[in-house]
Amino acid sequence: MTPEDASDKTEALCRLAPVIPVITLHNLAHARPLATALIAGGLPVLEVTLRSDTALGAIAEMAKVPGGHVGVGTLLTPANVRDAVAAGARFGVSPGATDLLLDAVEAADLPTLPGAATASEAMRLLERGYRVQKFFPAEAAGGVKALKAIGAPIPQIRFCPTGGVTPGNAPDYLALSNTLCVGGSWVCPEDLIAAEDWAAITALARSAAALAR
Repeated sequence: MTPEDASDKTEALCRLAPVIPVITLHNLAHARPLATALIAGGLPVLEVTLRSDTALGAIAEMAKVPGGHVGVGTLLTPANVRDAVAAGARFGVSPGATDLLLDAVEAADLPTLPGAATASEAMRLLERGYRVQKFFPAEAAGGVKALKAIGAPIPQIRFCPTGGVTPGNAPDYLALSNTLCVGGSWVCPEDLIAAEDWAAITALARSAAALAR
């Protein structure tokens, strides 16, 4: 799969809902009910970060839930790519981009949102064919103003800003012409997961799915 084809697939995923939940799980038993709750609330695209020992198992379990599109976040190495694809990940997300990592996702035919924080990083990815990217860390990199400024000279790139995105600032990001969706963890907070309050998580997901863009 070429980077251009991969960008078509990632754009299609990003257009399914205004928010991609960024999930860090520590209890494998929570994987399926969490995925079910988020999908029921209207957020079918799920990013499971490689920040816990249960991440790959969680991807495998969530992939069994009907209606979902489960991907892997925090991709750093070719080994991460290999393991995530084996677990059932359908897309990838990385905080940044290296040639080694991009070679790996392209060889694995894994549609990926590579991270960029500056105009130069975004241009370099565009040169390689990635016109859909992750803006990270969004708030630390200048937030809505920075993303709007990047979009003026490089309008052909579309972004999923992640990192510090909240219910309060998500509408401002989504109002930008170069934002397809946002990534955020507020729809699946650790306290609600620990309490197994799936109804509350579905309610958060429903509110996020109703955000205008």
